[in-house]
Amino acid sequence: MTMNLKVINMYPDILNLYGDLGNLISIKQRCLWRNINIEIENFTIDYETSIDDADIILVGGGSDNSQDIVSKHLVNHRNSLAEFIENKKVLLAICGSYQMFGNSYSDINEEKIPCLEIFDIETISQENRLIGNIIIENTQNLNPKNIIGFENHGGRSYHDYKPLGNVKLGYGNNGKDGYEGMIYNNFIGSYLHGPILPKNPHLADYIILKALQNKYDIDSLNCLDDSIEKNAHNAIEKKLLKNKNHIKKQKAIEKSK
Repeated sequence: MTMNLKVINMYPDILNLYGDLGNLISIKQRCLWRNINIEIENFTIDYETSIDDADIILVGGGSDNSQDIVSKHLVNHRNSLAEFIENKKVLLAICGSYQMFGNSYSDINEEKIPCLEIFDIETISQENRLIGNIIIENTQNLNPKNIIGFENHGGRSYHDYKPLGNVKLGYGNNGKDGYEGMIYNNFIGSYLHGPILPKNPHLADYIILKALQNKYDIDSLNCLDDSIEKNAHNAIEKKLLKNKNHIKKQKAIEKSK
């Protein structure tokens, strides 16, 4: 059976913080390895395209200024995006774009940045940023269970949706509740840059499978030889957890003095 996917890459000229364009590259290559036909279209301020026949939408991260520019433009497509999400099509929104799908965002000057108001997410920015490597344990029973990435955000997001994962190392949504990201239908919001999908091929495959299941009667994807990717993922994870344990021991020693 020949399978086809159409991917819309939104604002690649504005939202590509920390190499988020790598998410598109990862999905494209993993589809090609499986002989899944993939069509890619860019969507930006000077070139809009219909999202109605898309299967996956990718929106990268950006600065507050970039988010402000994009939000003011994307608000005209708010209803189409809401329908896209309710139809259980796949949308991956990273960092500022994740915030943008919420109800409100207040920057460090307490000025409101326009949001799409699709989800009940409140984000408040603070001066001290949440920065560093991050490990979360995913909530979708994916194997491996951990997702790794890098976060750098001033915004603290609060919501009651199912998180993408539980924080094992790092800050996540707000540095307090122990959750990172959110999942609703096949919408995934996350603060993880790095970019997230090349570092976590199991999440990339989850996105591809969910998009295909919206069109075809399939249960799984053909397996790929991910030995290189898995070794890289495991090596990074092991190093980060080792550093975390080392820091905890050092703090315990200092506390006992």
